[in-house]
Amino acid sequence: MNNIVAIVGRPNVGKSTLYNRLIGERKAIIDNVSGVTRDRQYGPSYWNGKNFTVVDTGGFVKHSQDIFESAIRTQVKIAIDEAAAIIFMVDVTTGITDLDDEVADMLRRTDKPVFLAINKVDNGNRLLEANEFYALGFENVFFLSSITGSGTGEILDAVVEHIHEEEAPNDEIPRFAIVGQPNAGKSSLTNAFLGEDRNIVTEIAGTTRDAIDSHYNKFGKEFILIDTAGIRKKGKVHEDLEFYSVMRAIKAMEECDVCILLVDATLGMESQDVNIFALAQKRQKGIVILINKWDLINKETNTSRDLEKEIRERIAPFTDVPILFISATEKVRIFQGLEAALSVYENRTRKIKTSELNDILLPIIENMPPPAHRGKYIKIKYITQLPTRNPSFVFFCNHPTHIKDHYRNFLENQMRKHFNFTGVPINILFRQK
Repeated sequence: MNNIVAIVGRPNVGKSTLYNRLIGERKAIIDNVSGVTRDRQYGPSYWNGKNFTVVDTGGFVKHSQDIFESAIRTQVKIAIDEAAAIIFMVDVTTGITDLDDEVADMLRRTDKPVFLAINKVDNGNRLLEANEFYALGFENVFFLSSITGSGTGEILDAVVEHIHEEEAPNDEIPRFAIVGQPNAGKSSLTNAFLGEDRNIVTEIAGTTRDAIDSHYNKFGKEFILIDTAGIRKKGKVHEDLEFYSVMRAIKAMEECDVCILLVDATLGMESQDVNIFALAQKRQKGIVILINKWDLINKETNTSRDLEKEIRERIAPFTDVPILFISATEKVRIFQGLEAALSVYENRTRKIKTSELNDILLPIIENMPPPAHRGKYIKIKYITQLPTRNPSFVFFCNHPTHIKDHYRNFLENQMRKHFNFTGVPINILFRQK
């Protein structure tokens, strides 16, 4: 690809700090603990009139047998292969380490332009100490401080000469967030959708820490797929890193159009799954429920029917939601899950003509009017849809404050009966005529 800049280096040299600075927001999690970044993290950046994509990678450790560091090595190599330019980051405070030498040895074998970024050079003494890094043998050497931003302009001036213009991102592309508890199979599902090992997958809960965006554009379908960290109950979150990972996951839910709630079939619909569902509903997002690991279940004739019935009872009263049984690892019905998410997105963006709303709903309301309140008869006279991202409807009447919740539910059921809003919360408002 000709518009990607990859930031690589050993653990804990400040790659994520530089990444956050280049994209202009705190998207990647930063901590003094090494190995915080695990998956490739993509973000848009702009410099000297050019739009491009920056990739943050995990710390590269060549010979480690650690399961995460082994997977990170693969992620780093993929980032290098797809990049147009590479920023190789080192830390002036530690000098050249064996790990730096190993990364340098790997980068010398690539034909991509490599820019050596010596980080934490924020005073004169460190500038003198930084000269030892010329021994690594790279021609393009830059001194910078990713925390303060000094020196980042100079390295960007050089980097953007090697990338081509990237079109501005399309805000109309649907955004699907895959959410759920830890180890439900979210990263496996993302990789299955994309047809590549985009995110690291292990049997250890909490492997994914950042919310990872992936652009899907195949078979005439285009959308952004967001793999998120597992969301556990507050009482079980003890580490700062996991706390911020959960915050990133919730932020991803707020920014998406449809939440794909992944439930572990071996555990069933637990209370935390219901809490995540309620979180998405409260934020007025489209929802699709996928029951993963269905291949691991011993099935009888009515197993899926009984489990679906149990799930709908647990998420009541909002039960008009697609529920599919899948296996991410075996790729069973996963693309039916995608079709369901796209259908829910269409339902969420559906606009209904005011004349159609009134022609269908006003006769129903006339036959079943709202109950009178203390002798005051309530008459709904007019209905219209608001220009919001989620379906919101205003019912104009003479006494809006006296309409009860059970009648609001009745109106919602009628709307779902006559218009397709499957998977989408509906917002019904009453206003004075």
